[in-house]
Amino acid sequence: MSGNYILSDYVEVALEQAEYDKLDDETFAGRIPSCKGVVAFAKTLRECESELRSTLEDWVLVGLKLGHELPVLANLNLNRAPAYVESV
Repeated sequence: MSGNYILSDYVEVALEQAEYDKLDDETFAGRIPSCKGVVAFAKTLRECESELRSTLEDWVLVGLKLGHELPVLANLNLNRAPAYVESV
């Protein structure tokens, strides 16, 4: 994982935990158990994966903006204040 892109890394780690189910009506549901409320529904698995990614990205951004505590995934903690490095 790259330290330069922690938000992208966080999204990728979360998506690795995604669970998908084929529903009785032949559509798909996806969720990320560690990210409460992140769910998506679509006609195909590929569409469901895309919708789940979009939902997760929005969930993270809203959570950060509102100061919600986000789960720590693979030692990626988005709850800490950002560290700024002065240019030399």
